[in-house]
Amino acid sequence: MNGLFISFEGIDGAGKSTHIEHLAQAFRDQGREVCLTREPGGTPLAEQLRELVLHSAMDALTEALLIFAGRRDHLLQVIEPALARGAVVLCDRFTDASFAYQGAGRGFDLQLLGTLESWVQRTEAAPLRQPDLTVWFDLPPTIAAARLSGARAPDRFESQPEAFFSRVAGGYAARAAAEPARFARIDAAAEREAVALQIADVFAARGWLPAEEGAA
Repeated sequence: MNGLFISFEGIDGAGKSTHIEHLAQAFRDQGREVCLTREPGGTPLAEQLRELVLHSAMDALTEALLIFAGRRDHLLQVIEPALARGAVVLCDRFTDASFAYQGAGRGFDLQLLGTLESWVQRTEAAPLRQPDLTVWFDLPPTIAAARLSGARAPDRFESQPEAFFSRVAGGYAARAAAEPARFARIDAAAEREAVALQIADVFAARGWLPAEEGAA
């Protein structure tokens, strides 16, 4: 089987994790190898960079460079080998998050982010490695803030004001508008079961999973 690269995006509090785990099991039930991973992170080096990005003070350029450095290692060490084996790669965030958080949220130069994207995501197997599908959990920042309230000690991103997350949400919307064929928008404000059904419909429409396997 051909490998599948699926990313999951959305602002903090959008509720991606539970649904990623469910999808992983659904693919395993189909006999597929599943590689569950995340960004920032996914390799020992990238996880060290993640800790710096989430908890150390830095400017937007340093932040972007560290994230893309981790992404390069992640691609070469985990994602590309898994795709070559025919595995399903389920990645909690990928480059769209850089455009949403560093670009729209922090106001960093989108053209420079595009340059980093073109450099870092060029591999032997793909001139510009992108997910086959990006599942975008679209959630109003006010609801996200309520969900996160008191859940845990916030990191550098989770502690940002609501206006920051409004900009991030707009960044995701812009990426989705630019590449509508790659994105599947999920109404993440719905009840958990309704969200699961939306996701099931997306994967059934692509012929990747039976519809009933995607619902919780």
